[in-house]
Amino acid sequence: MLKGIPKILSPELLKVLCEMGHADRIVISDGNFPAESVGKNGIVVRLDGHGVPEVLDAILTVFPLDTYVEHPVNLMEVMKGDPVETPIWDTYKDILKKHDDRGESMIGQIERFAFYEEASKAYAVVTTGESALYANIMLQKGVVTS
Repeated sequence: MLKGIPKILSPELLKVLCEMGHADRIVISDGNFPAESVGKNGIVVRLDGHGVPEVLDAILTVFPLDTYVEHPVNLMEVMKGDPVETPIWDTYKDILKKHDDRGESMIGQIERFAFYEEASKAYAVVTTGESALYANIMLQKGVVTS
């Protein structure tokens, strides 16, 4: 047991976050994301039973976002013609504002298949039981300064 560490951050996930260096990326995926195939060249951490927002909030308590790129946070863009609404993105914006003064200006979007390609190069994929569609989010690690 450790003090000050969100309980959702398992020992396996904490190890992954510690191993990551500046500019490494991690994906927090929804339950539909092909985590095992996309993450076959990296590390896949399973957090079934949890949603992306709670995992994102917990990770950002210990994980600095990159300040050297315009969009250290990227979402999977909704496919043209897909009528899906993405209210979960508003939740992400609130969480980001809580942890970083840049807030929603840090967020970019990547076309769905390009997102899969970028995710395949990520250091790790955290797969959750999130049921919201287009709930996948990619974070780029920054430098710990304090």
